[in-house]
Amino acid sequence: MKVLLGIGGSEDSVRALEQTVERARAADDDLTVAIVENPNADATPDEIEDRVRGVLTDADLDAEVRHVAGDPGSRLVDIAEEEGFDQITLGGGETSPMGKIKIGSIAEFVLLNSHVTVKLVR
Repeated sequence: MKVLLGIGGSEDSVRALEQTVERARAADDDLTVAIVENPNADATPDEIEDRVRGVLTDADLDAEVRHVAGDPGSRLVDIAEEEGFDQITLGGGETSPMGKIKIGSIAEFVLLNSHVTVKLVR
């Protein structure tokens, strides 16, 4: 399966990275990691890339890592559709104290606009 993982540096996107790398290794998926601009992230894009490469190295998995400029949600949708990805994977948000999921704006946009299957990792 050809998988596009969007990561912006939030804790839920890091969980998505770890789980997606594990799955890609076990299932021999073709993984591309897209580092997107996230104004709510504490880490810089270069720090995010270092973390991504560390996780990939630890898993002994070869994957393309690219920086994606522009609106994160629309760029992920465009890339997935233009390049024939089977799935977009994203961090799925956090659970509120009332037990409801709070989905970030990037994940919400991708869910509402993608014609490619979207997997949310929580």
